[in-house]
Amino acid sequence: MSIQVNALSDFSSCEISDALIKLGVPHGGYIPDISMFSPGPPAGTRSAKICAPAYTVKMVPADDDTSPKLSAHFVDTVTPGSVIVVDAPPGTKNAVWGGLMTAGAQARGAVGVVISGRCRDLAEHRTAGFPVFARGHSTLGQGTFVRPSAINVPLVIIPEGTEQSSGAFPSTGVLPGDWIVADEDGVVCVSQALVNKVVELATIGREIDARCMEDIKAGKGIQASFLKYRGK
Repeated sequence: MSIQVNALSDFSSCEISDALIKLGVPHGGYIPDISMFSPGPPAGTRSAKICAPAYTVKMVPADDDTSPKLSAHFVDTVTPGSVIVVDAPPGTKNAVWGGLMTAGAQARGAVGVVISGRCRDLAEHRTAGFPVFARGHSTLGQGTFVRPSAINVPLVIIPEGTEQSSGAFPSTGVLPGDWIVADEDGVVCVSQALVNKVVELATIGREIDARCMEDIKAGKGIQASFLKYRGK
């Protein structure tokens, strides 16, 4: 598995999504509406790439008295070498990740954080060089509005601003240990069981795209190149 995981890290989030679509995953593993906030400006030429197993965190509203409560801060129990995936309640306007959490995560060997929600203290993350992917940012802290309820539990991340109807973009499930690949294009989740097949199909897809690119640059046209190499 380690060899295939190393191979997985060689591919972009786009290449991996294409492979997952071919495998019948309806959302292509894509977790929508999440962008890279760190690294970022003022060092605008820097980028980040994450490829690591998910350490999941479920947030609930602060006034939720029925959901479990954690006995320790979730950053203090993070698994080294993992990416922290935080799911905040839909519509949350406060941040659920800040500069102190980045410091703690780095001290414990986490490789980055992906937040279905908001972050803050952007300058601190960027100075630390810690990869942060989120749906937005905020000036507000976490405590008054939401709280962590569970770690290493299955998450169902719902696309922001959409209702779950027949025409809506499907939710993305993230299990603890699933592989998260995040880069400047976006964030995708790869089930552990699909890693080998994704690497195989992404390798084929890259080779096909290279042939298409060569012909397109030679002036042979996009349509003709797609038909020749992609069959459509």
